[in-house]
Amino acid sequence: MSDLFNMSNLLGKILTGFYILLALLACDQKETEGYKPSFSDHSSDVKHEYILGVHPLHNPERLYEIFGPLADYLNEKIPEASFKIEASRNYAAYDEKLYAGKFEFALPNPYQTINSLQHGYRVFGKMADDHKFRGIILVRKDSGIKKVADLKGKSVSFPAPTALAATMMPQYYLQTHGIDVMKDLDIHYVGSQESSVMNVYLGNVVAAATWPPPWNLLSAERPELAAEVYPIWQTEPLVNNGLVVRDDVPPELLAKVSNILFSLHEHPTGKKLLSAMDLSRFETATNATYKPITVFLEKFHEKVRPLD
Repeated sequence: MSDLFNMSNLLGKILTGFYILLALLACDQKETEGYKPSFSDHSSDVKHEYILGVHPLHNPERLYEIFGPLADYLNEKIPEASFKIEASRNYAAYDEKLYAGKFEFALPNPYQTINSLQHGYRVFGKMADDHKFRGIILVRKDSGIKKVADLKGKSVSFPAPTALAATMMPQYYLQTHGIDVMKDLDIHYVGSQESSVMNVYLGNVVAAATWPPPWNLLSAERPELAAEVYPIWQTEPLVNNGLVVRDDVPPELLAKVSNILFSLHEHPTGKKLLSAMDLSRFETATNATYKPITVFLEKFHEKVRPLD
């Protein structure tokens, strides 16, 4: 009796499985009959991301505030691509990323521009206003500093060893005006333009080096700085910051980016973007534009200190 029951139960399970299989086959047939493949001209709708790496003109927060709208504008005008700004915590971090080829587009200082040519980049433009690309040396109004020789034995802040306008050019100025920079000064590399300025304002150092755009911005936002600190010396100008592109960026995309950047000064939206940068316009340039930087670096290496 038990065997008969078990056989009946087994037969029931087999029949149930058979009916389920028939149902699945029927469903598969319907889905196959209803399916019509579609094809696209594009293998993917995912946009390629392009990074614009801006060297530490400002601290990262301020840099995003100033250059972020430029990325937004590029995204609006070139919808088939995606652009983003990348800041770096200091010059060393930026140098590492630039020379590793992390950025498709970059805005390095002229020293970094020259170096980038050995790491798969080429110059396609630059910031205009070369007259602004100069170093300035700040002191407190109550410092008693009157001539360059007064800095001998004193502490001076600089943003970073590789900051051209804000470090190398002021150091060269001091070296050629009677100070042995590497022996006579207590040098403090403090990481950013803002930090260099604040160090002299707070009295942590006797003098500070920077360049006009961050000083103009800070002193306008914080009148107490201008009330206590002033530029006592300035250097001769050099070629302004470069725009470089990685060699593998499609030429048609570079053409679009170039057209947008080099026409910003022609319309209100672009002028607003440029104003935040303390810049009148971007302009075309080539590798050859930066030959004067090579000449300066050779003199700096000879008179002040070796370069890495």
